[in-house]
Amino acid sequence: MTILGIDTCDKTAAAAIMTDGKVTAETAFVTGRTHSQVILPLAKRCLQDVGLSLSDVDVFAAVSGPGSYTGLRIGIAAVQGICYALDKPCVGVSALECLAYGVSAFEGTVCAVMHARQRLMYNAFFSVSGRQVHRLSADCITDAEELVRAMGAYDDVMVTGDVSLLDLGGIRCAPELLRRRSAASLCAAAMQHEPVTADRLLPDYLQITKAEKDLLG
Repeated sequence: MTILGIDTCDKTAAAAIMTDGKVTAETAFVTGRTHSQVILPLAKRCLQDVGLSLSDVDVFAAVSGPGSYTGLRIGIAAVQGICYALDKPCVGVSALECLAYGVSAFEGTVCAVMHARQRLMYNAFFSVSGRQVHRLSADCITDAEELVRAMGAYDDVMVTGDVSLLDLGGIRCAPELLRRRSAASLCAAAMQHEPVTADRLLPDYLQITKAEKDLLG
């Protein structure tokens, strides 16, 4: 099976191809606010590097959240457009789950974190064993201090992702290079999900959008 994964949930746009569990191409680019201009060229470059076309891909994957509202919409819309055109299935994967797959060589409990705003952190806990990742908690948004206290409930926990705002004390962190989410990890995670049709690929922001805040105001 060949999976093409694209990630646009933050400042980095990334794409990767995995065939039968092996990463055959991967590329990333720090774009700021130009995801819509670069993500499809990045995906096409990966395909060209391995001599494939879009029609050769069995499943398309996108990060479904949490993350930038605009970035998530761009990535999901790109995957939906391709899947509608080619009648292909797709998978949406949590950005936090992708982080956990990036440290799948670890044995124990992984807390994947991303900065949301101010002192709030997106987070989820996962059990990792034998390179298999199993979810222990749903994605949520938690105050940084409260999150560190929650980590104390686990005997052996490692933190990965955006750790700069966390006062971790003696809690260990993943090596810095492994704390960065990758499109290859997205593909690995996508292999463990049941593909859906393009109309069922939806973003999961975890926070209300600015338009919703303005409406409530």
